[in-house]
Amino acid sequence: MDAEVLERARAGSGEAFGVIYAELAGPVSAYLRAKGVAEHEDLTSEVFIAVFQGLPGFEGDVVGFRSWVFTIAHRRVVDTWRRAGRRPEPVPYEPEDDARTAASAEVEALDRVGQERALALLDQLTPEQREVLVLRIVADLPIDEVAVVVGRPPGAVKALQHRGLAALRRILAKEGVSP
Repeated sequence: MDAEVLERARAGSGEAFGVIYAELAGPVSAYLRAKGVAEHEDLTSEVFIAVFQGLPGFEGDVVGFRSWVFTIAHRRVVDTWRRAGRRPEPVPYEPEDDARTAASAEVEALDRVGQERALALLDQLTPEQREVLVLRIVADLPIDEVAVVVGRPPGAVKALQHRGLAALRRILAKEGVSP
């Protein structure tokens, strides 16, 4: 997606919105699934309905738009949790929904440890650390975009990421797993 596609979508182009949907629906769905949303496909649709409705009023560039979309997704997750009144159940990571073209170090690590094990490890972190790591790894968002989604300064996001990764290293070290 580029600035031209975003502008055409703002102007009401269904074709441009389709391009946006095609590019971001998979990562949004993967994010929702990683956050434990059972009906992630339905919630993905809700997110994009909200994006479509709010698009004419959106002001910003492509990077800001991506952050805005994940902010909407994050808010829908919070609303879902509030309605459910309980902690969400983790759902396995689906690599086919990951739109990245090259495997990252995180993906390779997940493959080595195993998806279920990775989710069990993430469950041992604080909710804030888990949120940051999921947005960084599953949604593949940079620090600045994660900061927008979680409503914290970039420095706080970096600190949460650092503490979360350090906690995971300690947990794995206690189990005798070398990094």
